[in-house]
Amino acid sequence: MLNMRKKKIINAMVAIGASIGFASAVNAATEIKTAFNQSENHPQYKALQEFGKQLSAQTDGRYKINIFPNELLGDQRASLELVQNGAIQMAVVANPLVENYDKDFGVLGLPYIYSGYDHQEKVFTSGILDDLFAETRKMGFEVMTAYTGGARSMYTKGGPITSIEDMKGQKIRVMQSDTMIKTLACMGGTGVPMGQGEVYSAVQQGVLDGAENSEITYFDLKQYEVAPYYSTTQHLMVPDLVVASTYFLDSMSDADKATFNKLIKESTANEFELWKEQIAESKQAALDKGAKFNDVDITPFRDSCVSLQEELVNTARQKDLYKKITALQ
Repeated sequence: MLNMRKKKIINAMVAIGASIGFASAVNAATEIKTAFNQSENHPQYKALQEFGKQLSAQTDGRYKINIFPNELLGDQRASLELVQNGAIQMAVVANPLVENYDKDFGVLGLPYIYSGYDHQEKVFTSGILDDLFAETRKMGFEVMTAYTGGARSMYTKGGPITSIEDMKGQKIRVMQSDTMIKTLACMGGTGVPMGQGEVYSAVQQGVLDGAENSEITYFDLKQYEVAPYYSTTQHLMVPDLVVASTYFLDSMSDADKATFNKLIKESTANEFELWKEQIAESKQAALDKGAKFNDVDITPFRDSCVSLQEELVNTARQKDLYKKITALQ
Protein backbone atom coordinates (compact mmCIF):
# COMPACT_ATOMS: atom_id res chain seq x y z
CA MET A 1 0.00 0.00 0.00
CA LEU A 2 2.81 2.35 0.93
CA ASN A 3 4.66 1.60 -2.28
CA MET A 4 1.52 2.23 -4.28
CA ARG A 5 1.00 5.55 -2.53
CA LYS A 6 4.61 6.58 -3.21
CA LYS A 7 4.14 5.65 -6.82
CA LYS A 8 1.04 7.86 -7.10
CA ILE A 9 2.88 10.79 -5.49
CA ILE A 10 5.80 10.36 -7.87
CA ASN A 11 3.46 10.16 -10.85
CA ALA A 12 1.68 13.30 -9.70
CA MET A 13 5.00 15.15 -9.32
CA VAL A 14 6.05 14.05 -12.79
CA ALA A 15 2.74 15.25 -14.20
CA ILE A 16 3.04 18.61 -12.44
CA GLY A 17 6.62 18.98 -13.66
CA ALA A 18 5.56 18.16 -17.19
CA SER A 19 2.71 20.66 -17.07
CA ILE A 20 5.01 23.36 -15.73
CA GLY A 21 7.52 22.56 -18.44
CA PHE A 22 4.78 22.68 -21.07
CA ALA A 23 3.51 26.01 -19.74
CA SER A 24 7.03 27.37 -19.72
CA ALA A 25 7.54 26.23 -23.28
CA VAL A 26 4.30 27.89 -24.33
CA ASN A 27 5.17 31.14 -22.57
CA ALA A 28 8.91 31.12 -23.23
CA ALA A 29 10.37 34.31 -24.64
CA THR A 30 11.92 34.21 -28.09
CA GLU A 31 15.65 34.58 -27.61
CA ILE A 32 17.40 37.24 -29.67
CA LYS A 33 21.00 36.05 -29.81
CA THR A 34 23.19 39.07 -30.51
CA ALA A 35 26.87 38.94 -31.44
CA PHE A 36 29.13 41.71 -30.16
CA ASN A 37 32.91 42.07 -30.46
CA GLN A 38 33.58 44.41 -27.52
CA SER A 39 33.17 44.09 -23.74
CA GLU A 40 30.15 44.52 -21.49
CA ASN A 41 31.45 47.99 -20.55
CA HIS A 42 31.19 49.31 -24.10
CA PRO A 43 28.53 51.99 -24.78
CA GLN A 44 27.06 49.92 -27.62
CA TYR A 45 26.60 46.91 -25.32
CA LYS A 46 24.83 49.10 -22.78
CA ALA A 47 22.56 50.60 -25.45
CA LEU A 48 21.60 47.14 -26.73
CA GLN A 49 20.97 45.96 -23.19
CA GLU A 50 18.56 48.84 -22.56
CA PHE A 51 16.87 48.19 -25.91
CA GLY A 52 16.34 44.57 -24.85
CA LYS A 53 14.73 45.59 -21.56
CA GLN A 54 12.31 47.92 -23.33
CA LEU A 55 11.48 45.36 -26.01
CA SER A 56 10.70 42.72 -23.41
CA ALA A 57 8.52 45.15 -21.44
CA GLN A 58 6.60 46.41 -24.47
CA THR A 59 5.94 42.92 -25.91
CA ASP A 60 4.80 41.40 -22.60
CA GLY A 61 7.95 39.33 -22.36
CA ARG A 62 7.68 37.70 -25.78
CA TYR A 63 11.30 38.56 -26.62
CA LYS A 64 14.51 38.41 -24.63
CA ILE A 65 17.83 39.74 -25.92
CA ASN A 66 20.95 37.73 -25.09
CA ILE A 67 24.15 39.61 -25.98
CA PHE A 68 27.35 37.59 -26.48
CA PRO A 69 30.27 40.04 -25.99
CA ASN A 70 34.00 39.70 -26.65
CA GLU A 71 33.57 37.83 -29.97
CA LEU A 72 32.10 34.77 -28.22
CA LEU A 73 30.16 34.04 -31.42
CA GLY A 74 33.11 34.87 -33.68
CA ASP A 75 34.50 38.04 -35.21
CA GLN A 76 32.28 40.56 -36.98
CA ARG A 77 32.59 38.92 -40.38
CA ALA A 78 31.59 35.52 -38.99
CA SER A 79 28.78 37.12 -36.97
CA LEU A 80 27.31 38.74 -40.06
CA GLU A 81 27.27 35.37 -41.81
CA LEU A 82 25.49 33.80 -38.82
CA VAL A 83 22.85 36.53 -39.05
CA GLN A 84 22.49 35.97 -42.79
CA ASN A 85 21.77 32.27 -42.45
CA GLY A 86 19.46 32.75 -39.49
CA ALA A 87 21.66 30.96 -36.94
CA ILE A 88 21.51 34.07 -34.73
CA GLN A 89 19.15 37.01 -34.77
CA MET A 90 21.32 40.14 -34.48
CA ALA A 91 24.87 41.48 -34.53
CA VAL A 92 26.80 44.74 -34.47
CA VAL A 93 29.22 45.01 -37.40
CA ALA A 94 31.48 47.73 -38.78
CA ASN A 95 30.20 49.66 -41.79
CA PRO A 96 33.00 48.43 -44.12
CA LEU A 97 31.72 44.84 -43.77
CA VAL A 98 28.33 45.84 -45.13
CA GLU A 99 30.07 47.96 -47.75
CA ASN A 100 31.41 44.67 -49.16
CA TYR A 101 27.80 43.79 -50.03
CA ASP A 102 26.66 47.25 -51.12
CA LYS A 103 29.21 49.88 -52.18
CA ASP A 104 26.79 52.72 -51.40
CA PHE A 105 27.49 52.16 -47.69
CA GLY A 106 30.98 53.49 -48.35
CA VAL A 107 29.58 57.02 -48.32
CA LEU A 108 28.80 56.64 -44.59
CA GLY A 109 32.49 56.15 -43.80
CA LEU A 110 34.09 58.90 -45.88
CA PRO A 111 36.74 61.09 -44.24
CA TYR A 112 35.32 64.32 -42.84
CA ILE A 113 31.78 63.66 -44.05
CA TYR A 114 30.55 64.41 -40.51
CA SER A 115 31.29 67.70 -38.80
CA GLY A 116 31.03 66.08 -35.35
CA TYR A 117 28.92 63.88 -33.09
CA ASP A 118 25.80 66.07 -33.29
CA HIS A 119 25.85 65.98 -37.09
CA GLN A 120 26.42 62.22 -37.20
CA GLU A 121 23.59 61.60 -34.74
CA LYS A 122 21.29 63.78 -36.83
CA VAL A 123 22.14 61.75 -39.93
CA PHE A 124 21.56 58.42 -38.17
CA THR A 125 18.22 59.47 -36.67
CA SER A 126 16.80 61.57 -39.54
CA GLY A 127 15.46 58.71 -41.65
CA ILE A 128 17.52 59.62 -44.72
CA LEU A 129 19.32 56.26 -44.52
CA ASP A 130 16.20 54.07 -44.22
CA ASP A 131 16.01 53.17 -47.91
CA LEU A 132 19.70 52.29 -48.01
CA PHE A 133 19.41 50.13 -44.89
CA ALA A 134 16.41 48.22 -46.28
CA GLU A 135 18.28 47.28 -49.46
CA THR A 136 20.30 44.57 -47.71
CA ARG A 137 17.16 42.48 -47.08
CA LYS A 138 17.78 40.52 -50.26
CA MET A 139 21.10 39.39 -48.75
CA GLY A 140 19.49 37.84 -45.69
CA PHE A 141 19.92 40.69 -43.24
CA GLU A 142 18.56 44.16 -42.64
CA VAL A 143 20.41 47.13 -41.18
CA MET A 144 18.16 48.28 -38.35
CA THR A 145 20.08 51.37 -37.21
CA ALA A 146 23.57 52.86 -36.97
CA TYR A 147 25.64 53.50 -33.85
CA THR A 148 28.60 55.81 -33.55
CA GLY A 149 31.97 54.11 -33.33
CA GLY A 150 33.54 57.37 -32.26
CA ALA A 151 35.67 59.97 -33.95
CA ARG A 152 39.12 58.72 -34.88
CA SER A 153 41.99 61.12 -34.12
CA MET A 154 45.79 61.00 -34.27
CA TYR A 155 48.00 60.09 -31.35
CA THR A 156 51.74 60.26 -31.73
CA LYS A 157 55.00 59.60 -29.95
CA GLY A 158 57.17 62.59 -30.83
CA GLY A 159 54.86 65.56 -30.43
CA PRO A 160 51.37 66.93 -31.17
CA ILE A 161 49.83 67.19 -34.63
CA THR A 162 48.54 70.68 -35.37
CA SER A 163 48.91 70.93 -39.15
CA ILE A 164 49.38 68.96 -42.37
CA GLU A 165 53.05 69.91 -42.14
CA ASP A 166 53.29 68.07 -38.81
CA MET A 167 51.98 64.91 -40.49
CA LYS A 168 54.77 64.73 -43.06
CA GLY A 169 56.98 61.70 -42.52
CA GLN A 170 54.68 60.33 -39.80
CA LYS A 171 54.02 56.57 -40.08
CA ILE A 172 50.56 56.04 -38.58
CA ARG A 173 48.83 52.71 -38.01
CA VAL A 174 45.48 52.40 -39.79
CA MET A 175 42.88 49.66 -40.24
CA GLN A 176 43.53 47.32 -43.13
CA SER A 177 41.56 49.41 -45.60
CA ASP A 178 42.49 51.20 -48.82
CA THR A 179 40.26 54.13 -47.84
CA MET A 180 42.15 54.50 -44.56
CA ILE A 181 45.52 54.49 -46.31
CA LYS A 182 44.29 57.12 -48.78
CA THR A 183 42.87 59.20 -45.92
CA LEU A 184 46.27 59.34 -44.21
CA ALA A 185 47.88 60.32 -47.51
CA CYS A 186 45.51 63.25 -48.04
CA MET A 187 46.23 64.37 -44.49
CA GLY A 188 49.95 64.44 -45.20
CA GLY A 189 51.06 61.23 -43.46
CA THR A 190 51.70 57.60 -44.32
CA GLY A 191 49.12 55.00 -43.36
CA VAL A 192 50.54 51.65 -42.26
CA PRO A 193 47.91 48.87 -42.16
CA MET A 194 48.39 46.72 -39.08
CA GLY A 195 46.41 44.65 -36.60
CA GLN A 196 45.38 46.46 -33.42
CA GLY A 197 47.26 44.02 -31.20
CA GLU A 198 50.61 45.01 -32.73
CA VAL A 199 50.27 48.79 -32.34
CA TYR A 200 51.65 49.25 -28.82
CA SER A 201 54.93 47.43 -29.47
CA ALA A 202 55.30 48.93 -32.99
CA VAL A 203 55.12 52.48 -31.59
CA GLN A 204 57.34 51.55 -28.66
CA GLN A 205 60.00 50.14 -30.99
CA GLY A 206 59.82 53.03 -33.47
CA VAL A 207 58.28 51.04 -36.33
CA LEU A 208 55.35 53.46 -36.11
CA ASP A 209 55.22 57.11 -35.10
CA GLY A 210 51.68 56.74 -33.83
CA ALA A 211 48.17 55.52 -34.52
CA GLU A 212 44.63 56.83 -34.76
CA ASN A 213 41.46 55.87 -32.91
CA SER A 214 38.87 57.13 -30.44
CA GLU A 215 39.66 58.35 -26.94
CA ILE A 216 38.01 55.21 -25.56
CA THR A 217 40.31 52.80 -27.41
CA TYR A 218 43.30 55.06 -26.75
CA PHE A 219 42.80 54.69 -23.00
CA ASP A 220 41.51 51.10 -22.87
CA LEU A 221 44.57 49.76 -24.73
CA LYS A 222 46.96 51.99 -22.75
CA GLN A 223 48.41 53.43 -25.94
CA TYR A 224 48.94 56.75 -24.15
CA GLU A 225 51.97 55.06 -22.58
CA VAL A 226 53.83 55.00 -25.93
CA ALA A 227 52.04 57.81 -27.83
CA PRO A 228 51.21 60.51 -25.27
CA TYR A 229 50.13 63.26 -27.72
CA TYR A 230 46.45 62.98 -28.71
CA SER A 231 45.42 65.45 -31.43
CA THR A 232 41.70 65.78 -32.23
CA THR A 233 41.81 65.57 -36.02
CA GLN A 234 38.49 63.62 -35.98
CA HIS A 235 39.14 62.60 -39.57
CA LEU A 236 36.90 59.53 -39.60
CA MET A 237 33.65 58.62 -37.86
CA VAL A 238 33.02 55.13 -39.22
CA PRO A 239 29.58 53.85 -38.14
CA ASP A 240 28.83 50.49 -36.58
CA LEU A 241 25.62 48.93 -37.88
CA VAL A 242 23.04 46.89 -35.96
CA VAL A 243 21.90 44.13 -38.30
CA ALA A 244 19.06 41.62 -37.91
CA SER A 245 18.27 38.39 -39.72
CA THR A 246 15.44 38.59 -42.26
CA TYR A 247 14.38 35.12 -41.06
CA PHE A 248 13.92 36.50 -37.57
CA LEU A 249 12.20 39.69 -38.68
CA ASP A 250 9.78 37.75 -40.89
CA SER A 251 8.86 35.51 -37.94
CA MET A 252 7.51 38.46 -35.93
CA SER A 253 3.95 39.71 -35.94
CA ASP A 254 3.40 43.08 -37.59
CA ALA A 255 2.78 44.67 -34.18
CA ASP A 256 5.92 43.21 -32.59
CA LYS A 257 8.03 44.12 -35.62
CA ALA A 258 6.80 47.71 -35.43
CA THR A 259 7.74 47.83 -31.74
CA PHE A 260 11.13 46.29 -32.50
CA ASN A 261 11.85 48.78 -35.29
CA LYS A 262 10.79 51.76 -33.19
CA LEU A 263 12.86 50.80 -30.14
CA ILE A 264 16.03 49.85 -32.00
CA LYS A 265 16.01 53.17 -33.85
CA GLU A 266 15.43 55.04 -30.59
CA SER A 267 18.41 53.21 -29.06
CA THR A 268 20.75 55.18 -31.33
CA ALA A 269 20.25 58.41 -29.38
CA ASN A 270 20.94 56.53 -26.14
CA GLU A 271 24.11 55.02 -27.60
CA PHE A 272 25.40 58.46 -28.60
CA GLU A 273 24.79 59.77 -25.09
CA LEU A 274 26.54 56.78 -23.52
CA TRP A 275 29.45 57.19 -25.92
CA LYS A 276 29.92 60.87 -25.10
CA GLU A 277 29.89 60.11 -21.37
CA GLN A 278 32.53 57.41 -21.78
CA ILE A 279 34.71 59.68 -23.95
CA ALA A 280 34.83 62.21 -21.12
CA GLU A 281 35.75 59.49 -18.63
CA SER A 282 38.43 57.96 -20.90
CA LYS A 283 39.94 61.35 -21.71
CA GLN A 284 40.19 62.32 -18.06
CA ALA A 285 41.67 58.94 -17.15
CA ALA A 286 44.29 59.30 -19.91
CA LEU A 287 45.09 62.84 -18.74
CA ASP A 288 45.58 61.50 -15.23
CA LYS A 289 48.12 59.05 -16.68
CA GLY A 290 50.10 61.85 -18.36
CA ALA A 291 48.57 62.03 -21.84
CA LYS A 292 48.42 65.44 -23.51
CA PHE A 293 45.38 66.42 -25.56
CA ASN A 294 45.32 69.26 -28.08
CA ASP A 295 42.47 70.58 -30.20
CA VAL A 296 43.11 70.86 -33.92
CA ASP A 297 41.76 73.19 -36.58
CA ILE A 298 40.46 70.48 -38.91
CA THR A 299 39.68 72.84 -41.82
CA PRO A 300 43.02 72.35 -43.68
CA PHE A 301 42.80 68.56 -43.25
CA ARG A 302 39.18 68.49 -44.42
CA ASP A 303 39.96 70.68 -47.44
CA SER A 304 42.90 68.46 -48.34
CA CYS A 305 40.63 65.37 -48.37
CA VAL A 306 37.92 66.84 -50.63
CA SER A 307 39.58 65.28 -53.68
CA LEU A 308 39.47 61.88 -51.97
CA GLN A 309 35.76 62.29 -51.22
CA GLU A 310 35.17 63.10 -54.89
CA GLU A 311 37.21 60.06 -55.92
CA LEU A 312 35.19 57.71 -53.73
CA VAL A 313 31.71 59.10 -54.58
CA ASN A 314 31.01 57.87 -58.09
CA THR A 315 27.42 56.81 -58.75
CA ALA A 316 24.28 58.94 -58.82
CA ARG A 317 23.05 57.14 -55.69
CA GLN A 318 26.27 57.82 -53.81
CA LYS A 319 26.21 61.47 -54.83
CA ASP A 320 22.61 61.77 -53.62
CA LEU A 321 23.51 60.21 -50.26
CA TYR A 322 26.52 62.49 -49.90
CA LYS A 323 24.37 65.54 -50.62
CA LYS A 324 21.71 64.51 -48.07
CA ILE A 325 24.28 63.82 -45.37
CA THR A 326 26.24 67.04 -45.81
CA ALA A 327 23.02 69.07 -45.99
CA LEU A 328 22.31 68.18 -42.35
CA GLN A 329 25.47 69.85 -41.02
